[in-house]
Amino acid sequence: MVLEPPYLRIAGDIRRRIASGELAPGARVPSTRRITQEWGVAMATATKALAALNREGLVRAVPGVGTVVADAGRERPPAPHHGLTRDRVVRAALALVDAEGLAALSMRRVATDFGVSTMALYRHVPSRSELVRLMSEAVFDGEPQGPRPSGWRARLEREARWLWGLYRRHPWLARTMAGLTRPMASPHAMRYTERVLGTLKGLSLTPAQTIHIHLALLGYAQGVAAAVELESQARQDTGMTPEEWMASNEPRMVTVQTAGAYPLLSTLFEQEEFELELDELFAFGLARMLDGVTALVERSGGQDRRGRSGPCDVSLFGGTLGHVVTDK
Repeated sequence: MVLEPPYLRIAGDIRRRIASGELAPGARVPSTRRITQEWGVAMATATKALAALNREGLVRAVPGVGTVVADAGRERPPAPHHGLTRDRVVRAALALVDAEGLAALSMRRVATDFGVSTMALYRHVPSRSELVRLMSEAVFDGEPQGPRPSGWRARLEREARWLWGLYRRHPWLARTMAGLTRPMASPHAMRYTERVLGTLKGLSLTPAQTIHIHLALLGYAQGVAAAVELESQARQDTGMTPEEWMASNEPRMVTVQTAGAYPLLSTLFEQEEFELELDELFAFGLARMLDGVTALVERSGGQDRRGRSGPCDVSLFGGTLGHVVTDK
């Protein structure tokens, strides 16, 4: 007796749920991570199961949402073997990762979505690591829009908010960056660094102070942005909004708080409501960091000290992208 491969059994179970109407057109199907948890299989098996359903035209990836049941009568796009280019591969990978997270990305998965062999993909992108690097480069290809504000603080805030916007639109981006200790030469990301350094040019800052300000702001934005990816993944894993999750865990939280072990935390918001909002948190922390930079500049007198220090080797810090990814 030949046993059916696990990925086919999983695909069959989801297919039956679609056929019965349990999963209606537009409904989210289990994510790859949810499949690994429910069926106890590896991520690669989960990816193969969704890829099999995708080939049948039963599901499709929706950026920012995840994999959903395809609309009835929806025509599948023709397999785009002809005209396959590196740019098209990168754009397809971006859409996939924005929708399902970095864990869903593999060369095989992208090739399947194009209807080509994995080897055909390798002719345009040599590895998964290089694909992630190219995706990051594509995301950083831009700059803040609108008129340039006056004053170094307003310009520095503008750059930090631009970076935060990238993290918001692409939750996976913060995890692929490890530029504080292992920067990678990246032309588009280095343009961001150059703009920040240019904003601080002419102030009474040493080269070390200048680069520390840049890296501190980068690290702050990256740290808060990690919560964006965690929330995106948690929503895929549980299918619950933050409000729904809080409601389901409220009894346990009330039990902990009423135990009396945390009197300050338990009574902090007795007089007013509080709801954590990441944009507000980022803005609050950014303002406090800029307050600190302002104090540093004012203590130094706001004068240009470039003539009193040796040159700063910007090449050591210019690349803000360092990828900690492996090929699959």
